[in-house]
Amino acid sequence: MNYRKLGNTGLMISEIGMGCEGFIEQNYTMAKTLLDAAEKNGVNYFDLYASDPRVREAVGNAMLGRREKFIVQSHICSIWQDGQYKRSRNRKEVEDGFEDMMRLLQTDYIDVGMIHYCDSISDWNTIIHNGILAYAVGLKKQGRIHHIGLSSHNPEVALAAIDTGCIEVLMFSVNPCYDLQPANEDVNELWNEEKYKNPLVNMDPQRQKLYETCQTLGVGITVMKAFGGGDLLDKKLSPAGKSLSTYQCLHYALTRPGVSSVLAGIHSLEQLEQCISYESASDEEKDYAPAFAAFPNISWEGHCMYCSHCAPCPQKIDIASVTKFLNLTLAQKSVPETVREHYAALEHHAGECIACGACEKRCPFSVSIRENMKRAKEVFGQ
Repeated sequence: MNYRKLGNTGLMISEIGMGCEGFIEQNYTMAKTLLDAAEKNGVNYFDLYASDPRVREAVGNAMLGRREKFIVQSHICSIWQDGQYKRSRNRKEVEDGFEDMMRLLQTDYIDVGMIHYCDSISDWNTIIHNGILAYAVGLKKQGRIHHIGLSSHNPEVALAAIDTGCIEVLMFSVNPCYDLQPANEDVNELWNEEKYKNPLVNMDPQRQKLYETCQTLGVGITVMKAFGGGDLLDKKLSPAGKSLSTYQCLHYALTRPGVSSVLAGIHSLEQLEQCISYESASDEEKDYAPAFAAFPNISWEGHCMYCSHCAPCPQKIDIASVTKFLNLTLAQKSVPETVREHYAALEHHAGECIACGACEKRCPFSVSIRENMKRAKEVFGQ
């Protein structure tokens, strides 16, 4: 299993993580089955948005005696009321829900306390004005949560939240169809068939800015909806008109700037094993570029997807990394010191480009690589 830094939190988490959807299976006994398999295979990170007390109790029992084996991302504001799930912004309800969660999980700390499901600016303002953010900050000061997170599907909201400086981890929906769509307060609109009937060209700039801002500021991204609820794995359901493999969906998400882990929605041991097998899959099996280039009505022309089809460079320049660092600086309108240091650490730099154009002939997305190398040399000075 490969491990990645979760932004600036200091945590090292498995790049394949788990959602909690499958914990309910087989009368909640699947929670222990999946956590057993996760520990065996080095999966140390999982999300728990579910407020169902039976799920929380099952997870708490499954972690007994091995709490330190797992890094838990669990949700504030996801509560259980009148026998059903509720997203609350009432501080008293949120506080009571948190105490109930801690009791059922049988733990005295949560690694990442997620402010649950915020997709509108008005809702984010409510979180601030109702004292929910202040409550999360207080929990962190008490050591009851170690880091503060936010889950969202809306890049506009996510950027506003990150701008406060309080959010250390962002749980965000990342897949090659959502990434084409502009910000929307209704997550269902991201999967609306009508949105895909006209040609879509390139990633939404606000989403690109979000990923690059997270990378630059050290806000770790944990990914939800990597498979689009499974639709991207089925040609008949995929809005792209073609299906992708599990490996391709995982690889796409894991190559976005800022991403630390993909939290796969797993309902069975077999599905978990399939996601874990990504770690030993070949580059050809992970390669999403040919599939993307063949999508009907969707085009990434001129946009670097960091797929590395441009390699090998005769000057041994890591073109994908140079382009990623260049994009990070363009998003910030300056050169962050950490980006400058990472660029300097590359064995070969853009200034070594001889403009032979071999890379551009191999690029599936017709990126102006030579122009990017020229600009990177100007920006970084080498």
